[in-house]
Amino acid sequence: MKRLTMSLDDDLADAFEALVRSRGYANRSEAFRDLLRNDLMGTLVQSRPEAICVATLSYVYNHHQRQLASRLTELQHDHHELTVSTMHAHLDHDRCVETIILRGHADELQAFAQSVITQPGVTHGHLHVVSLATSGESPHAPLHASRTSMAAKARKRRLRHKH
Repeated sequence: MKRLTMSLDDDLADAFEALVRSRGYANRSEAFRDLLRNDLMGTLVQSRPEAICVATLSYVYNHHQRQLASRLTELQHDHHELTVSTMHAHLDHDRCVETIILRGHADELQAFAQSVITQPGVTHGHLHVVSLATSGESPHAPLHASRTSMAAKARKRRLRHKH
């Protein structure tokens, strides 16, 4: 493990100390590592859109909005290769919250999330992405075999339905 030394302005150092205390970190090093990991993850996802990632997409929507629940379900079915699981909860008489666990290429996850969040009636949405690639590992390896297998199965289903 490498040791780093840094200088901070007093106000920034005080704010960092407050963050360490408020989040319950055992020490500043743990807090700094988490902040750095989060920032580096965002950079990785932006610089490597082909990176294999897992993500959670959470959003709140008005279930009285015309056909919205059907559109959201259809979007998930249309992207079944990305959707791992969905949780749905009723917040009150008008609003529901859903959280979807996703797995796929970073750019595909972001595009799917945008298609959900921009639906009329969706009031809040947030995508949290975590890359599965580690240094020295191909970003395609974990998903390539399963995608190939899923594509072959989908072709077989289509052929069966045509006959």
